[in-house]
Amino acid sequence: MGSFVACQPPPHYPALSYRWLINEFPNFIKKDDGRWFVSQVTGNLYVARAEPNDTGSYFCFTTINMDISTKSTFSKANQLTVLPDANPRKSAPNIKVRFPAETYALAGHTTPLECFAYGNPVPKLRWRKVDGLMPSKAGASAEGPTLVLPELSFDDEGVYECEAYNSEGSDTYQGRISVQAQPEWLQVMSDSEVEISSELTQVTHAARLKISNLALEDSGMYQCVAENKHGTIYSTAELRVQVQAPDFRSNPVRKLIPAARGGQVMIECRPRAAPKPSLFWSRGTELLTNSSRFTVTSDGILWIHNISRADEGKYTCFAENYLGKANSTGHVSVRDATKITLAPSNADINQGENVTLQCHASHDPTMDLTFTWALNGVLLDVEDSGGPYHRKENIGDLLIVNTQLSQAGVYTCMAQTVVDSASASAKLVVRGPPGPPGGLLVKNVAETSVELRWSRGYDNHSPIGKYIIMGRSSLSSQWKKMRTDPVNIEGNAESARVMGLIPWMDYEFQIIASNILGSGEPSVPSQTIRTQQAAPTVAPSGLAGGGGDRNELIVTWTPMAREYQNGDSFGYILAFRRKDATLWTVARVPHVESSRYVYYNESLTPYSPFEVKIKAYNRRGEGPFSQIAVVHSAEEEPTVGPSNINATALTAFDVQVSWEPVQQLSANGILRGYEIRYWRQHEREAAADRVRTAGLETTARVSGLRPSTRYHVAVLAYNSAGTGPPSPRTTVTTRKPPPNRPPGNVSWRTDGSLVIMRWDHVKAMHNESAVLGYKVSDMKECTYIYILCPHHNLLLDKGKSSVSLPLPKDNGYVVLEIRSWGDGGDGPAHEIIVSRDSGETLKKHAPELCVVFTVYHLISTLLRF
Repeated sequence: MGSFVACQPPPHYPALSYRWLINEFPNFIKKDDGRWFVSQVTGNLYVARAEPNDTGSYFCFTTINMDISTKSTFSKANQLTVLPDANPRKSAPNIKVRFPAETYALAGHTTPLECFAYGNPVPKLRWRKVDGLMPSKAGASAEGPTLVLPELSFDDEGVYECEAYNSEGSDTYQGRISVQAQPEWLQVMSDSEVEISSELTQVTHAARLKISNLALEDSGMYQCVAENKHGTIYSTAELRVQVQAPDFRSNPVRKLIPAARGGQVMIECRPRAAPKPSLFWSRGTELLTNSSRFTVTSDGILWIHNISRADEGKYTCFAENYLGKANSTGHVSVRDATKITLAPSNADINQGENVTLQCHASHDPTMDLTFTWALNGVLLDVEDSGGPYHRKENIGDLLIVNTQLSQAGVYTCMAQTVVDSASASAKLVVRGPPGPPGGLLVKNVAETSVELRWSRGYDNHSPIGKYIIMGRSSLSSQWKKMRTDPVNIEGNAESARVMGLIPWMDYEFQIIASNILGSGEPSVPSQTIRTQQAAPTVAPSGLAGGGGDRNELIVTWTPMAREYQNGDSFGYILAFRRKDATLWTVARVPHVESSRYVYYNESLTPYSPFEVKIKAYNRRGEGPFSQIAVVHSAEEEPTVGPSNINATALTAFDVQVSWEPVQQLSANGILRGYEIRYWRQHEREAAADRVRTAGLETTARVSGLRPSTRYHVAVLAYNSAGTGPPSPRTTVTTRKPPPNRPPGNVSWRTDGSLVIMRWDHVKAMHNESAVLGYKVSDMKECTYIYILCPHHNLLLDKGKSSVSLPLPKDNGYVVLEIRSWGDGGDGPAHEIIVSRDSGETLKKHAPELCVVFTVYHLISTLLRF
């Protein structure tokens, strides 16, 4: 089982980083070893499954990083002793390292959560956010012991779950992250100029400041302070209290005020004054008061309604406070009104089509007329040549290109001069594919099916004809169309059942609506669900086996993929029997990743055929058996050796060995070939050299021997388990070596198309094999490389000392070799270069001949050794 070693670090600031080493520096425990975990919170060392070779002395290695230095220290040795266990039992995960149930973290910072479990096999770890999607920023850490959430935001708040799992089960733990932050201004104070005796209000969303009946002495700097345990922030503004007599110099009444006949006009009166002045208006000498056509507001604005030509003239605003008086005059000029003469009409089109909305207007000829368009009150940009909206030159018509659903609504054309405006509206209906369905819920989750319910989306003015359901599992990120009941989901449906799902598999779904204009956008994906467990429905594949040690039957198979497991507590049931037996032996292998079973029985005979079959099981039951396969028990070495061994010397360096084959029944398996062992007479058999045949041939040539040497030879049969007993040994003596001298006094001359070569005889010494003749070879370059290879070999009687050979027709020279031959093999060669013209050709080809002969002689020398 698992264990841990405590670090017990000394008091420290800032935080430490921890590593552990075993026995001696720098033998650190590797981070990527899933059995081990070092907590960066406590420094403790944990092992998920302790093993005997973990016994040793462990040292906690701490490091503290400061601004200008780094310091590391070792703990005292911690002894860990793990006793061997002949049958270590399997165990489900048990989470031992748990992050806090409530974690308070600061926004913008990185938050790690630790989780580690004991178990056998070593548990794997994965994380999920219980109340939402796991932040993508977690990356690969979501599949390990430490979940890392960088740059924390308020969206990351929630409950997180760590799950430890192996083939024996799982364990989970949950905790919440609450994100906090230092104060932040949503609205700051602003500098203000306020008249005396008025009221000031400053709002920062952290505090509210209100000052009534302002006086000059209230002028100054004001500051708001917001703080919590994470920090303090400030906002500062200046208040200036104003006092002065009315003054129109900076903001007089407009001198010329154009107005449209039949319309209305607004004339502002905004002098600088503190305190606020009294305001009133006159036309000429007539004081204006509120009536059906004239309105004076409390803040001094004059409105003239239903304007006629008689309203032209001068208008004066008077302002007064206790510090003084002032006035300002403007002139109203009446113009013709602007009118829409051709209003846009309602339109109904399909998505992707073009449409033109017309708009014409009349106006006062002394003023410029401009057209603008708005969609649902939002002004449109008609100047962008690449956009969908285009206004025709000199008129107000609006062209909409490739109209989309989002462009449906109320379009308003506004014709405007500097004095008035006129507008007209029309409704544009755009028909298109339906919008996404909403409220997708998954109900009644079964083993291979689920029920989906949804609410209808917007039909975009064309009735929904049908729905299709898309789904994806944890095995693939690709969406695919699902099989449903009913097969065709009508447009008025709001539920359907998805069929043909894999048991114990995670799924998410989405709905797509369609009409005669096409398919719409898919709905928001459903929450992820897991189908119910079911017994396996298919058998494992790849059933085979064989090999192993004596008295073993080994069976192998391909582990079941995730999509075929159908549930947890998964394993395999293996059944096997001798091919001539009736009863089956059954074995359970309780691990999903298992792919091999070894059956040991001392009564097993070598290479016996067994019938084997396999099926899978899980918590819900057993699946079907596979087809029967035949697997053989382990082979053993052959029990007999070859007979009638014969060895014959071929040359001074080669012998031919032959034998009678071993019968397959004696091979204890599949006979792979034969092994020839040979050793010199004065050597021990244990030092023998060996040559193996690659098949069942009954002859073999053994080369590389020493001349005039007596050898012992034995032959053994072999299979995959090893070699059998040796045959009775035989002896053979290699022949004497050939003379080690080439023919001497070699000369040549050309005679027309022939070359005549002469040489002196080679005389063998008493310890050399007799010369039986001579071998003359013409040499040519081998393909692609500078090596000479024999082209023709001519064997001559030993009495010959000359030969005539034809010169080549396609070359200016030829390379000839002559050597002696006999029972001991070929002797060394003497090479000559023969040229038709004796001199010029040799000069021409001298460089390449130099390369050819250099390489050739080098290789020839190596081959002799």
